[in-house]
Amino acid sequence: MQVRLIIQNKLEKVFKPHTLNVIDESYKHVGHIGYRPEGETHFRVEMKSTAFQGLNRLEMQRQVFKVLKNEMNNQIHALSLHLSE
Repeated sequence: MQVRLIIQNKLEKVFKPHTLNVIDESYKHVGHIGYRPEGETHFRVEMKSTAFQGLNRLEMQRQVFKVLKNEMNNQIHALSLHLSE
């Protein structure tokens, strides 16, 4: 399964967002450390979820990184997060 779809499925399951965009930005990092020709290494996540209600920015990010721990340790080189409730 594509890494993008794994990210999307995990975030949907845990956070039940009303907005979720998972964008593969690997093409922007050609020649950089962590880049692979097949892509799927650098992602941007834009997500709005009521699950973030009452959390500050750092707490929101920690929640997402916890859910994506396996992917961050094995497949994702960079993850940019744009989160809100």
